[in-house]
Amino acid sequence: MNIFDIVGPIMVGPSSSHTAGAVRIGYITRRLLGEPVIRAEIGLCGSFLATGKGHGTDKALVAGLLGLAVDDMRIPESFEMAKKQGLSFRFTAEEIPEAHPNTAHLKVEGASGQKLDIVAASVGGGRMKVCSIDGITAEFYGECPTLVVQDRDEPGQVADMTTMLAQANINIATMQLYRDVRGGVAVTVIECDQEVPRESLHWLAERDGILKVTYLSMEEAPV
Repeated sequence: MNIFDIVGPIMVGPSSSHTAGAVRIGYITRRLLGEPVIRAEIGLCGSFLATGKGHGTDKALVAGLLGLAVDDMRIPESFEMAKKQGLSFRFTAEEIPEAHPNTAHLKVEGASGQKLDIVAASVGGGRMKVCSIDGITAEFYGECPTLVVQDRDEPGQVADMTTMLAQANINIATMQLYRDVRGGVAVTVIECDQEVPRESLHWLAERDGILKVTYLSMEEAPV
């Protein structure tokens, strides 16, 4: 824990967990999709559902999907901004067993037709945690360049990923491995110390057995 976990971030309130954290969830979802969001179905659960409207959680999530930061004074106007920018959205009530109280389930579609399914939680102090991607557990906090690879659960897949990163001179900060069933779909989450070059991501995506490559860059993207 650091001082920012205690005093909270510079933000548009009223709540670091229900507002700032929700903005971060939407923002990281947009960045993982890698393009503007044109459609979003957002399931709210726990206290996000019970008290979120009073804290502006709904507007905060949409603001994040539009690419706004937690301190952007336009957050309360996100619904109007979404209409102007062609983002359609709807909210639903959802129950996720054993989920963190401040959890949202976002199903989003981008301008090119690319889709992403994210479950994420606001964990306090304006911070968030991704809990799953496309229905498979994948936990990370969105605070450093992160590579998420879905692949067939076969020998050699992880070796290809780490070799690619070594050749690009990328240092691995953390690595986590998940799978649905043995021999099914596996997910590798690699948090990195440096940005992964675009050409390396393209190379990995073309490898046999790789089903999907999702990348979170820390380089600022235009809103």
